[in-house]
Amino acid sequence: MSIKRVLISVAVLITTACIALILSGNSHLFKAIKNTYLIGKTGPSITDNNLFEHDSLKTNFSSSFIESKTQITLTDNQKSKVNAWKTTSLLILKNDSVLYERYWSGFNKNSISNSFSVAKSFTSIAIGAAIQDGFIKSVEDPIHLYIPNLSKDKKSIKIKHLLTMSSGIDFGESYGDPFGFMAKTYYGKELYDLTINKPLLKESGTEFHYQGGNTLLLSFVIEKATGKRFVEYFYERIWSKLGAENNALWGKTSNDQKTKSYCCFYSTARDFAKVGKLVLEKGMRNNEQIIPKKFIENSIAPVNIKDTSGRLIDYYGYQWWLGEYDGFNYHYARGILGQYIVIVPSKNIVLVRLGHLRDKTKNVKTPSDLFVYLDIIKNL
Repeated sequence: MSIKRVLISVAVLITTACIALILSGNSHLFKAIKNTYLIGKTGPSITDNNLFEHDSLKTNFSSSFIESKTQITLTDNQKSKVNAWKTTSLLILKNDSVLYERYWSGFNKNSISNSFSVAKSFTSIAIGAAIQDGFIKSVEDPIHLYIPNLSKDKKSIKIKHLLTMSSGIDFGESYGDPFGFMAKTYYGKELYDLTINKPLLKESGTEFHYQGGNTLLLSFVIEKATGKRFVEYFYERIWSKLGAENNALWGKTSNDQKTKSYCCFYSTARDFAKVGKLVLEKGMRNNEQIIPKKFIENSIAPVNIKDTSGRLIDYYGYQWWLGEYDGFNYHYARGILGQYIVIVPSKNIVLVRLGHLRDKTKNVKTPSDLFVYLDIIKNL
């Protein structure tokens, strides 16, 4: 067979494969492959904001934390562990003062980083703001009041079920499945139809199943309730009031312009800490109750619903993770590569950690690397 015929055959196969991907609803793979394997990556990274469309959340006014007169130092063992997880930013605040702040790998206080699922916690507090404003009556509202084109079998789903990851809808959460829901939402061009048409498999409120599709539905509820794009409402009611020092980014889809509310919020360690302060202060910021105090308290109360294996979930609230370490309770937002905003009320501490790696051991309610950072603050 001549080289020309071989090249023609290869071209036909590639063309056929491309057509098949488009017709099967998997055209997102073109972008996924282009932005991962073809540039030496195996998945999403903390600096991939230039690969996607996004909305910019501009600074409204800037406020900076003060430096504590007493700075803490890490032990050699702590430094080694922090470095082992390829940390890029570590910031510790106590009583509004910076006790520790350091950056690695070319990052600095103005460097933005993808926070991945930390954004889920941001979407949760946006629901609280919408309740504060009267756009949403309560978390007991059925979501079909705000998303009327849902199928009839989903009329039992309440906002609370979305907040507690117990909607009963089967979205799929595997980032390793190139044909799955998460790959399509991350690399695809549309979110709305993809999300609302997923099937209901379980009775709502009966089983905890951590899936980003629940968070997307929450953002759709907010859009219907407020009449604004989700990112616009979040900016007006929350972000613009925090005194962010740098512009932030939130990823969106190119076709339907929907915010990737389950992920893809890019900001700095200092500005992430400001969200932590808002939650630490029970929704109060600069003498304004931005989020209802009761909503924050409910957000950090365990859902106490069993998961798919029958285990009781006592470490998750309204899209905030919960824990206890060395005698103190904490709650936190977390991302897949070790992005953390940790809040310790009894110590009046907010800790932000950003970086490239996190322990990914399955069926562990708390990633082991988080204890590295908790160990640093346990005696403060």
